[in-house]
Amino acid sequence: MSQRIGRAERRSNETSVKVEINLEGQGQARIDTGIGFFDHMLTILAGHSGFDLTVECSGDLNVDGHHTVEDVGIVLGRAFAQALGDKSGISRYGTSFVPMDESLAMVSLDISGRPYLHYEMPPLAPMVGNFDTQLAEEFFRAFSNQCGVTLHVRVLYGKNAHHMLEASFKAFARALRQAVALEKNADKVPSTKGIID
Repeated sequence: MSQRIGRAERRSNETSVKVEINLEGQGQARIDTGIGFFDHMLTILAGHSGFDLTVECSGDLNVDGHHTVEDVGIVLGRAFAQALGDKSGISRYGTSFVPMDESLAMVSLDISGRPYLHYEMPPLAPMVGNFDTQLAEEFFRAFSNQCGVTLHVRVLYGKNAHHMLEASFKAFARALRQAVALEKNADKVPSTKGIID
């Protein structure tokens, strides 16, 4: 089986983003976005999914982190879609519950070709380090839109913003790992329509 690797780049007046992802990796990460907590979340994404992930982003952090976080989501979604190819043999669905101390997160997703995000989170402190906590939703929406994933992200309960967001990214990673796992019929697209589009 060939390696499932995706690469994508995007340059604008606001950011320059480069992403490479290997779905048959070992969870290794090389991340540099200029936002420490976001780097931590993307490193977690790699580690708990088992994907090798490289993210390089230079953004207008003198404004705020919005363009950086959203654009990384866009480019990661494109690279992920490329790595999946025609989606033959994938499990397609993934669901994971992850606790972190007082918090419990659930992510359920379908690599369906239809982008949709449901995002439900208890009130969060505005900032974790230099990361605006509102931007987690923007990241997940950008990823969903670019790679055609129906994505439900929900924190059932929690108090600490760091814990709630970290549990969400871990659950996202583990759900993705389930969904891209290859099944016995590796040449068959997991849809009665014959395509995922």
